[in-house]
Amino acid sequence: MSIEVKVPAVGESITSGVVSVWHKKSGDQVKAGDALFTLETDKVSTEITAEKDGVLQTRVAEGAEVKIGEVVAVIEEGSGSVEKRAAEPSAPKGDTKPVPTAAKKSPDAMSPAVRRIVAEEKLDPEKISGSGKGGRLTKGDALAAAKNREAVPEPSSVPDATAGGRAEEKPAPQSENERFTRKKMSPLRRKIAAQLVMAQHTAAILTTFNECDMTEVQALRTKSQDAFTKKNALKLGFMSFFIKATVEALKVVPPINGRIEGDDMIQNHYYDIGVAVGTERGLVVPVVRDADKKSFAEIERDIADYATRAREGKIKIEDLQGGTFTISNGGVYGSLFGTPILNPPQSGILGMHTIQKRPVAIKDEVVLRPMMYLALSYDHRAVDGKEAVTFLITVKQCIEDPKKLPLDF
Repeated sequence: MSIEVKVPAVGESITSGVVSVWHKKSGDQVKAGDALFTLETDKVSTEITAEKDGVLQTRVAEGAEVKIGEVVAVIEEGSGSVEKRAAEPSAPKGDTKPVPTAAKKSPDAMSPAVRRIVAEEKLDPEKISGSGKGGRLTKGDALAAAKNREAVPEPSSVPDATAGGRAEEKPAPQSENERFTRKKMSPLRRKIAAQLVMAQHTAAILTTFNECDMTEVQALRTKSQDAFTKKNALKLGFMSFFIKATVEALKVVPPINGRIEGDDMIQNHYYDIGVAVGTERGLVVPVVRDADKKSFAEIERDIADYATRAREGKIKIEDLQGGTFTISNGGVYGSLFGTPILNPPQSGILGMHTIQKRPVAIKDEVVLRPMMYLALSYDHRAVDGKEAVTFLITVKQCIEDPKKLPLDF
């Protein structure tokens, strides 16, 4: 019995995705619950698992864009002899002749990984010796062929019959992959690009700056770290302080915790704070729900969990939806100064930057202090300049004097 493997619905407004990697190959025995492939969409990556035990037969290659509901593989229930048959091309009934070598190197007989390499490197499979069972091409065969082709330069001359056998000099063509690599943008990168352009085109974005002295919050964090870690089994970071400071500032300046819809201004009375997390695939913004009601430990646990799942490609679509304000920490990458772009339809985003010791004047004396530049980008249609400055100063005051925050550790 065959069971179809279809692309599942993974969220509203998502109509397609990319099969970024097959975790099981065609002909592999799989068990219910095994991860078959990773579906990459414009918002999340999701591992699709097997529903039944059996032998997998893939129908699309890695990197293929597929529609929701499309059949990408089938699982033949059974094992052993079924698996062996699945790994070999079937011959017509009554035909006992061996499968010719050409058929073993046809696109249908090659694994998705081999097909991708052959297509990207523009290889001729008939000129590659197969080391697999029955002479089939393996991934190693394809990679070796591509490497050998790059190592051996193309002849720069061809015999000219009209010149007495002398060679006519012709310039060697420059291979595309020696100069540049062309590949399609991932769905997530396309979505990020579209969102950033939309933000620039639909909002009146302005950025205001300030800096804060991290001395007190660093001292408090160091003093409380051991007890906090022992009690909660996780470390106390700076992000929880900034989330709490942001909530206090949003309470002081409510318009920043809102959004514009047509001719209406929507004012949110809850505080769901998005925290930008960088991954190999791009930037995602999971949301810390009800940040005003959560303890420092709960916030740190949420952030750690989101970061882990985002980098493993296991974050859910609902984790990324509904934020009212965003915090982006470019400082973890060494950014000293920058202007973050709004995360539509939100009206504000706070940019944190690297902590750097700088000379500052305190009580008429120049001293070295650990300083951080802060940047608030906001939608000037919804927020006035005075409100934006007030928001940033409130964040600054809460960080420089953390006793103003609802400390619970």
